[in-house]
This record gives sequence, C-alpha cells and structure tokens, in this order.
Amino acid sequence: MAYRPTERTEARKADVRDRILSAARQLIAEHGFNATQVAQVAALAGIANGTVYRYFPAKVDLFAEVFRLVSQHEVDVMAEVAQADGSARERMLQALRVFVLRAIQARGLAYALIAEPVDPAVDFERLKLRQAYAGVLIRLLQQGIASGEFVPQPVTVTAACLVGALAEALVGPLAPGDKLADDEQQVLVDGILQFCMRAIGGG
Repeated sequence: MAYRPTERTEARKADVRDRILSAARQLIAEHGFNATQVAQVAALAGIANGTVYRYFPAKVDLFAEVFRLVSQHEVDVMAEVAQADGSARERMLQALRVFVLRAIQARGLAYALIAEPVDPAVDFERLKLRQAYAGVLIRLLQQGIASGEFVPQPVTVTAACLVGALAEALVGPLAPGDKLADDEQQVLVDGILQFCMRAIGGG
C-alpha cells in the first residue's frame, strides 16, 4: 500500500518550511544574501542543517523563494494603493510614496532586494520584481492619460524608467551604514516624488 501523508504530517511539513523561510528572511534583512548561511538559517529556525536541504536542495533555491515571497508582498502593497479611490495622479503619488517609505523603513531587506549582488537565479527574480512594479505603474499611467492628468507617452517605457529611477535613487541611502536622519528622509522622499511626477507630466 502506498504511503499517504496525513493532514497532521502535511501541516508539520508546512510549519517547518514556513520557519525556514521566516528565518532566512530575517537573516537576509539583517545581513544580506551573501552573508547569510544555511547553518544560521537552521539555527534560527530550530532545525538541523540537513532539514533545510530537504525542503530546498541548494541555498540559492531558498534565497530565490524568499525573494519571490517578499517581493510579491511588496508588489501587492503597491497594487492595493494603486487601486484605491482617488484620481490617477493621487494614486500615482501614493504608490510611489509607499514604495520609497517601505524601502526606508526596511532598509536592509530593501537593499538586498534592489541592489545587493546576488546569484543569477536570484537576480532573475529581481528582474521579475521590476517587471511586476512596472505593471502596476503602467495601469496607473494609462488611467492618468485617459483622464488627461498625464501627458500622452509610451507607458511601457515610462514605467520601466520610473522603476529604474526609484531603485537607483535608493541604492545609496539604503546601503549599509548610518541611517538617514528624519529631515534627510523627507528630502529624499520629496525629491524622488517630484522627479517622477514631473517626468510623467503630472506636476
């Protein structure tokens, strides 16, 4: 008779997997991808090293999954803001603002997602993340152009430029080192928003 996992067994496996991912996410947020080791993940998750490899055959598989989960959450947050009530201009401002503020508030994790040199498999997830952000902005641009709030423009190109500008503007401020003072954060946020809105003809 073939072995069939029970609900309890499946729940335990899911719990272990979640603990591994949670531990990896915490360590990556604190130290980055390159400084995080499987042994550290296992210790924080309260399991043996070998258990990690039963769920993720290689460290890069674990890191790519963490990247996927974290980045999808961030895209979902932006998409929710973009779909809220209000004009296209207001929603664009809010979507850009939430991107910048969440990056500043979780600077270690944001730097790892945006700029840290990583394995090609993880970098592939970064490309998909940028495309997902661009997708949110494309819809906002289309709505703003239709309503006359933004000037006509090639929305795919513009959205890609906006995502690139957001990432590039944040690389330095998010890099390991001293945190930005409150007034410096405000200057950074205001500067990014002003640049992006002027670029799309939104004032």
